[in-house]
Formats: sequence, C-alpha cells, structure tokens
Amino acid sequence: MTTTTISKFKEKCSEYLEQAVKYEEPVVVAMESGNNAIILNEEYYKGLLAAIELTSDRKFYAQLKEAIAEPFDECIDANKVEW
Repeated sequence: MTTTTISKFKEKCSEYLEQAVKYEEPVVVAMESGNNAIILNEEYYKGLLAAIELTSDRKFYAQLKEAIAEPFDECIDANKVEW
C-alpha cells in the first residue's frame, strides 16, 4: 500500500489511479487534518463490501466456518452435485 500527500496526489493523480486500478494497489492520500482517503480498485472495493455483508450474517458465517473446517476428502466432487 502506497501513502502519499494530497499535493503529490494532485501532481501524479493519473499514476496513482492507475496503480490502484490496474495493479490493485491501494493508495492512501494523507491529509493535513489527519483524515486520510484511500483509493481502491472498484472490484476490490465491491469484494470488501460483499465479504462484510456475508460475514455479518451470523447463520451464513457459521455455515461457512463449518464448511471450511470440513476435511477435503469428505467433500462431494463438484461434477456430482446437482445444480
């Protein structure tokens, strides 16, 4: 993760945006007030929101933890699952 000042961000805005979008590298823009901004790739941001939403559902999260703990050799082959 890269950190820059607001003045450097203004100078090299397109470079920092490319870094966030193309290389999926978040950019922290440090403000003098101490309230910083973070520039993220849109898909990464959407993924974070989805993860937060899913893990905030206690029932789903418990099922997810249970599935993760299940030994791989006890899992059903995906080709044998009826969708």
